[in-house]
Amino acid sequence: MSSSDGEPATTSGGESPGQVLPPLVIATSLREDGITGVQSYVRRLRRYLGENGVGTALVTPFSWRRPLTVPVFGVRPGLEKVSGSAGTFWYRHWHEVFLRNALKRHLATRDDCIVLAQDPLAARAALHARRGPHQRVILVVHFRISQADEFADKKLIPHEGAVFRWIRQAERETIPQVDGVVYVSRWAREALVDWFPEADEVPSTVIGCPVTPSRHEPVREPLGDLVTLGNLDIVKNHRFLLDVLADARRRGRQYTLDIFGEGPLRKELRRQAHDLGLEGQVRFRGFQPDARRFLSGYRAYVHAGYSESFCLAIVEGMAAGLPVVVAGIGPIPELCDDGVEGRFWPLDDPVRAAAILIEMLEDEPRRAQAAVAAVQRFHRDFDADVIVPRLLSFLSDRFADQNVMPAEGSADRLRAGRLRGIPVAERVQRDDAG
Repeated sequence: MSSSDGEPATTSGGESPGQVLPPLVIATSLREDGITGVQSYVRRLRRYLGENGVGTALVTPFSWRRPLTVPVFGVRPGLEKVSGSAGTFWYRHWHEVFLRNALKRHLATRDDCIVLAQDPLAARAALHARRGPHQRVILVVHFRISQADEFADKKLIPHEGAVFRWIRQAERETIPQVDGVVYVSRWAREALVDWFPEADEVPSTVIGCPVTPSRHEPVREPLGDLVTLGNLDIVKNHRFLLDVLADARRRGRQYTLDIFGEGPLRKELRRQAHDLGLEGQVRFRGFQPDARRFLSGYRAYVHAGYSESFCLAIVEGMAAGLPVVVAGIGPIPELCDDGVEGRFWPLDDPVRAAAILIEMLEDEPRRAQAAVAAVQRFHRDFDADVIVPRLLSFLSDRFADQNVMPAEGSADRLRAGRLRGIPVAERVQRDDAG
């Protein structure tokens, strides 16, 4: 497999038994390697498909190698220091330009195929790049509500600001033009349709993210009490976990917590752990290429994120045989049930959350019962052997649908929505005012 910084990466494979499926091209605005949930989704899906005889190609903005790649993408960090909105604007525009050109080059050598776009920006680039409706474009909705909301949640752009409105307008123009939508949770579907009802008119399905067993031998010896995986950023809410541990400590329970991940809040979280007197209980393990292999060494998986459309890490914890302690918000009730595979705790009340955690960890029979239920739930609902055949069936059906045709004027509308120096939403407002 070649790096996404050069030519599109491919995995070999023959025709999948029982599936009428053309070549599969996975398009994403992200690099091939990385620690986000989307990148994990792509890696595991491609690996599973390759091992089961279905070849794929991966196309990213970095597949279109040009001398300007480094200087163009290198500008963003500096822009973000001056203006998060400017940095986000620059990032999305140039990633789309590079991805569109990479897809044009790749699709020019293909006849029938399916482009599985991992975000609306990738779907938009694919719609511009494809040679006709025989090259289907399917969007996977990983995002929460809108990608505009995700940038706003991370404090990179203001809610309802110009860039926020521009991103949403691009999604309004793009989503109705795709040939199908895969939502990773029912909640993700409802959150999108709530602000953009027209999305419900696109043929769609709800299929969770596939999880495969770790390739590494799992850890057998005990490593600690609690574990969590995730980027150290604001939406993962690690500060809440530390507050919960501090309250449990005040009650005489000194549980350990290992945090796997890196991110901009590392120094702040270490300082918080020190101020709360938790330095001997909390370990920052950094990024590990396959942290899943350590999970079996803990007693429970904890999660406090509040901006999810699925949550691979929770399912990975269940797959490793850990009961989970999570918030019953967003898509999480689709992954587990309170009192069965674990417990739900309130993210606005660390004192109550500490009581719930203590209650589970101090009742070993109950904890062990939840651990068994977690593994069973994983195999029933989220194992790649269950998820991927459902995905291939949907893709096959969408490709076989002879009624799929581009909506009238779709190409013109997409061209009109391209960035020409002013965000789409601002241009629309100016047109209305004029």
